[in-house]
Amino acid sequence: MKFCFITFRSVTFAQSGQRSLKRAGIDTVLRRTPKGLEQRGCGYCLQLRESAALQAVDQLRRSQIEFGKLYRWQQDGSGEEWPV
Repeated sequence: MKFCFITFRSVTFAQSGQRSLKRAGIDTVLRRTPKGLEQRGCGYCLQLRESAALQAVDQLRRSQIEFGKLYRWQQDGSGEEWPV
């Protein structure tokens, strides 16, 4: 299964995002941002299926929840930024 990460600057923003996405029927896992995707050293992200990524970004914007970037997880363990 392919998956993505949506990054947040704090656990509070990530938790708000997770609640909003859950209400929209999008399943996520809250976790620390993988090394290499961090921009400020300590961040949190929501992991979700790639197929739900664009819907999730739209939902976060409608809910006015601030998020960082969207990354597609690569098989080599790196993340590719997905412009949104």
